[in-house]
Amino acid sequence: MKEFLKTIDNVCDAIKTLPERVATLAVNFSKERFSQQNWIDESAEAWAPRKRARRGGKRRQAGAILVDSGRLKRSIRKISVSKERIVIGTDVEYAEAHNEGYDGIVSVRPHTRTRSGNTHNVRGHSRHAKTEQRRFLGESAELAKRIEDLIQTEIEKAIKK
Repeated sequence: MKEFLKTIDNVCDAIKTLPERVATLAVNFSKERFSQQNWIDESAEAWAPRKRARRGGKRRQAGAILVDSGRLKRSIRKISVSKERIVIGTDVEYAEAHNEGYDGIVSVRPHTRTRSGNTHNVRGHSRHAKTEQRRFLGESAELAKRIEDLIQTEIEKAIKK
């Protein structure tokens, strides 16, 4: 009887630590998308490649897609973790446009631009912007499978202790 109660205690302890472990797994899955440059649900969908840089524009052809400074990837974290719900996300303002895709009008604030040593004032205006969808956050069958495997492994370990 003591062994049975000890096994029950081990399983309860494992269940208490699972939400935190699942949240870490989900964060790592999302950050993994940046290095693999794809989204995996039922199958892998590669991110759309970068468009060629405009003449005179910044050359960003080399390197990973969606990674310039690394701010977006570093910002993915656990927002809240409880027994019932795990939320991961980011506070970067352009994250949603990249994750969901965007096609619409954006406002450009007035600013100054320096070219060849000359400074020019740019008036505020609006322009059309289109961003391809490159998912890195959201529900995924692959992530659900990994979570299931983690839960099963942890419970089996608790039973064998």
